[in-house]
Amino acid sequence: PAAPATTGTAAAGRGSGGTDTAARSTRCHTSELRATVGRNDPGAGQENFPVVLTNSSGRTCTVHGFPGAAFVDSSGRQLGPDPRRNGGSATTVTLRPGQSAWAGLTFSNPEVSGAKTAAPASLIVTPPDERDHLTVRWTAGPVPVGGNSSSVFLTVLSPGTAP
Repeated sequence: PAAPATTGTAAAGRGSGGTDTAARSTRCHTSELRATVGRNDPGAGQENFPVVLTNSSGRTCTVHGFPGAAFVDSSGRQLGPDPRRNGGSATTVTLRPGQSAWAGLTFSNPEVSGAKTAAPASLIVTPPDERDHLTVRWTAGPVPVGGNSSSVFLTVLSPGTAP
């Protein structure tokens, strides 16, 4: 599949649990971030996309844990279940203005797995501990939404834009 186009504005993003006062005061808010989806790095029947959050504000802020995400159709209706969290220990990622953090979005290639598919219009991304989401136009083709091998997985946020 082609790389999705990006227009940087879901399921609620969640941190990994407890948050101390310092982390709360420096947390990146949705309005301070831009979301993009990087190029697919397919392998062994898997589709692997980096979901990138970039600090577009003028201040340093932090993200911690997993973002929320959901595929939606053109009317905003969610397609398939929320992605499952996939391992890893959450760490706090400090983002200076212009810096990014990424989470891996992975699913079995529907042509290989035989899962029921849908072609989303967008991926909505909710930063950790936020309720408002960002929308990224999805142009990478069908995604699994039901049946065998229909799970979509997200990893914790890490510094940078991809592995």
